[in-house]
Amino acid sequence: MRFCLFFSTFIVLTLFSTLFLPLIPDSHASDIRKEQRMAEQLTEQLVIGEAVNITAGSLSFFALYTPAEGKTQRGGVILLHGQGAHPDWPDVISPLRKDLPDSGWATLAIQLPVWPNGTNFTDYLPLFPAANVRIDAAVRYLQKQGLLNITLVGHSLGAAMGAHYLAQQPPGSDAIRAFVGVGMGSAPGTVAHTPDALAKINIPVLDLYGFQDLDNVLNSAKARAQAAQKANNTAYRQIKVTGADHFFRALEATLTKRIAGWLTLTAPSTQMTKKPIAKP
Repeated sequence: MRFCLFFSTFIVLTLFSTLFLPLIPDSHASDIRKEQRMAEQLTEQLVIGEAVNITAGSLSFFALYTPAEGKTQRGGVILLHGQGAHPDWPDVISPLRKDLPDSGWATLAIQLPVWPNGTNFTDYLPLFPAANVRIDAAVRYLQKQGLLNITLVGHSLGAAMGAHYLAQQPPGSDAIRAFVGVGMGSAPGTVAHTPDALAKINIPVLDLYGFQDLDNVLNSAKARAQAAQKANNTAYRQIKVTGADHFFRALEATLTKRIAGWLTLTAPSTQMTKKPIAKP
């Protein structure tokens, strides 16, 4: 009886792993059905911005594009959400998506790869290569809109994915001008260990987190700063925001103001846009 029970449990776990957690990730690794459901819901509820599909090879993924407002066109910001979330997630991502355009920054909030509900942080580690593919495609999308001054802003897991992406870029690459990591944590010995990534990044970095942030974020703050120092990144700045938690709830305006001000100082350009490439 015990053997039968063990064998049945083994079969269930094996099927679950096969169906939902592929061991060999590729550029398509994600719960596509979950992505489609979220895209449909967001499109129906959308008030600000435009729903777009971005192509990366044979993959098409969802994103929200919001043009800059006013006469000053500073460039484009790619927004990376946290674990299991979407491009209009109410914490951090949605406020930035909607408010940064008022400061002259167009925003492109992209759908990162996701797993089914109930999975944990470590299940997301194999999805980092798939995230790289999507960030690359997002950069090309903004360039086709005529935006040459491109920056990257990530929250939580999205910040770790953004740091990992930048650490993989060849020396001298200038596609991304600056990076903001909001609530960057650390997972030693994995691709999500942000100090390892920061030790390889030389573009301006704003490491932003709250006094009441997650323990993982707070405990790794010193290691992140030391990693930037190791990289001799004089344009790295770490700010601990009073009263803020991991999601900057009730401090959305402060978050937007700090990021917009820092980006304007660290990623200026005398030629920030060009004529958009005509669509076929």
